[in-house]
Amino acid sequence: MAFSHARIHALEAVGGDIRFTFGTFTNAGGSTGGDIYTGLSQVLGMILIHNAAAVVAEQPVLNETFPMHDPVTIVTTANASGYWMAWGS
Repeated sequence: MAFSHARIHALEAVGGDIRFTFGTFTNAGGSTGGDIYTGLSQVLGMILIHNAAAVVAEQPVLNETFPMHDPVTIVTTANASGYWMAWGS
């Protein structure tokens, strides 16, 4: 069971006093989620979306209460991959 994530540094942005970070997540070997490190001091919110060639029956979800600090725990369908966007300070 393997979960991995990556931040896409080229897409980090600032809007006022809020920072936005973006990245990807990947599950393999039957994995159904894991922890994403956003690089933010305080995470105010996060959006997850699957990357699939067909319709995905279940949306990935966050297993957290915001605001919070890294890492952000997500739960997905087994072996699912996708994208994430987080914002905070």
